[in-house]
Amino acid sequence: MSIRSQHPASADQIFRALVALKAEPVLDPELRPDGPQEEDRLRLLGSLLAKVELEITAATRLDEGEEADDVAHTLTGWMEQAGPTALEVNVLLNRLQRTALHLIGPGRRGDPPVGRSAAAAAVVTAAGMLSAHLAFEGGETDKTRRALGSTESPIIAILEGMHALRVAIGDAEE
Repeated sequence: MSIRSQHPASADQIFRALVALKAEPVLDPELRPDGPQEEDRLRLLGSLLAKVELEITAATRLDEGEEADDVAHTLTGWMEQAGPTALEVNVLLNRLQRTALHLIGPGRRGDPPVGRSAAAAAVVTAAGMLSAHLAFEGGETDKTRRALGSTESPIIAILEGMHALRVAIGDAEE
């Protein structure tokens, strides 16, 4: 399924939103004398997403014993925008993929720490299971099988990561 916004925001609109939030990235005036260009759109969207996620995180930080009303209000606002459609599930899949990539730390040298790697595998597992569920609901048996098959490796990585952390704290033998 191809997903396109009915009214996509331009790079300039996204940049103006970032300016309003006091989070605009610095653009090299020699490379961008006319301001942001359409090829900057995804980078700007990523910046806007980060700013919004940081604002939500700061506003919904829960201490032990607090109610989760703030998180529920945020989710309500999200649902009002996304709606209960196939697009909502695709947004969730996209978020899971970004989270997994973020956990392993793109651009870092060497292997990610075992705990982060296992956490990324858990997110990949969640995305795989969601994909399998969607394929199953769509009656796509072969696609369901492939999604389930690709979910087995991250489950093994989760278990290996859990074991490695247990060994590291002395709760298990290597």
